[in-house]
Amino acid sequence: MSEPPSDCLFCRMVTGEIRPDVVRETDRTLAFRDINPQAPTHVLVVPREHHATLGALAAADPGLTAELVAAAHAVAVQEGLVTAEGAEPGYRLVANTGPQAGQTVHHVHLHVLGGRGLGWPPG
Repeated sequence: MSEPPSDCLFCRMVTGEIRPDVVRETDRTLAFRDINPQAPTHVLVVPREHHATLGALAAADPGLTAELVAAAHAVAVQEGLVTAEGAEPGYRLVANTGPQAGQTVHHVHLHVLGGRGLGWPPG
């Protein structure tokens, strides 16, 4: 893990300098509502440690990568997007990597989207 940039928005949320609308947290993850939601449910799930992209996180800490996905699923269950044992009605996880994919905050985060039909292709 590299030293987080001092201007990292999500690092500032993790430390409490900026207070997000938290929906779930663990020792290693934080989930909060997106300020510009793209679906009725739009929650961001971030690791508390700074990693710029999902690939960087997977290379540095595969266990934390799995925890991040598990936290996203727990948010989906909590928000009523699925049952703990099922996949109905459903949700989408999005991880943008790099500017062409739309990554604007360079701290890995998963978007948990749901609450309406989500078309395909997404972009």
